[in-house]
Amino acid sequence: MERRLSLIDRLLADTQNALGTVFGAPSAERDNPAGDRADVVLDDAERRHAAGLMRINHVGEVCAQALYVGQAAVARDPQTRAALLAAASEETDHLAWCAERLAELDARPSLFNPLWYAGSYTIGVLAGLRGDGWNLGFVVETERQVEAHLHEHLEKLPAADLRSRAILEVMKEDEARHADKAEAQGARVLPQPVPTLMAAASNLMKSIAYRI
Repeated sequence: MERRLSLIDRLLADTQNALGTVFGAPSAERDNPAGDRADVVLDDAERRHAAGLMRINHVGEVCAQALYVGQAAVARDPQTRAALLAAASEETDHLAWCAERLAELDARPSLFNPLWYAGSYTIGVLAGLRGDGWNLGFVVETERQVEAHLHEHLEKLPAADLRSRAILEVMKEDEARHADKAEAQGARVLPQPVPTLMAAASNLMKSIAYRI
């Protein structure tokens, strides 16, 4: 039987998650996909470019954590809440892998991660309050957009950066599976202009996170 948490319990758990995601050192449950790939030496321009792309992907995982935790906090159906938290758990793997790759590239995460987390958590709560169908609809749209930008990054990465590529390939597979699962659970198709606004916000985030 699922333990029913009080409002205070949920707030404390969500606060702990936020602090761990933004300031902590998350550990992955699965092995890093880049584990057996050679870490070749990139020139300065290639390293900065790879780091910028991986910083964007790290921010994306910060946002995914916040979005799913916010949605789960107000989800009405226990099955929906469990699915959201399961997706968030896999996103923790992605977060850890991206952080490890940033460190290998002598780069740091985005300085705006606290802001990205707060904004995404707020969006998650607002989406969840609309009902579980809309909740799952946000999961589908989020994952499809993330899947698309991961595909773009795989094309833009320096050809020699096999370690970053290995990480993004597994992440892309996971995002597609999360979207498929949410659709199977009854996700509603988000009406315009919601997907367009989500894409615009994502593009703004990517342009900033690439550098800062």
